[in-house]
Amino acid sequence: MTDLMTRPIAEPETLPETLPETLPEAEILARTLYGEARGEDLAGIEAVASVILNRVAFARKRGRYWWGNDIKSVCLKPGQFSCWNADDPNRKKLLAINPRDPAYRLCKRIAKRAVTGELRDQTDGATHYHTHAVDPYWARGQVPVAEIGHHVFYKNIG
Repeated sequence: MTDLMTRPIAEPETLPETLPETLPEAEILARTLYGEARGEDLAGIEAVASVILNRVAFARKRGRYWWGNDIKSVCLKPGQFSCWNADDPNRKKLLAINPRDPAYRLCKRIAKRAVTGELRDQTDGATHYHTHAVDPYWARGQVPVAEIGHHVFYKNIG
């Protein structure tokens, strides 16, 4: 007879792969943060979350905007967050994520704080960012409003 109390319970290594559109807002945000900033420290991940929230606020102030009016549409807008691009290797990781991954768990906590309005914006209203490793055309001639971790942040990008 097997002792059920001593037998280990098998836990899945990853969450089942799912379509991003079916995920709740906080989960989309957590996965976006994981895809875009999982190598950052707390401040760096929070700063990327702030950019997403600032885009939502910008759109709502104007009545709407092309990149979306809520967290989910801003995160999933094609071409905006490379981790969701069909050809990006991160996308597959985002669709079948390991719930025990410490970086994902941190991103999930930050996303929950962001969705409930508990996240302080340390980017001075930034709506755009890039890593130090790239030089996007839209940043040329712009003055950054913040540099946090490996990212440079901007606002008032036309």
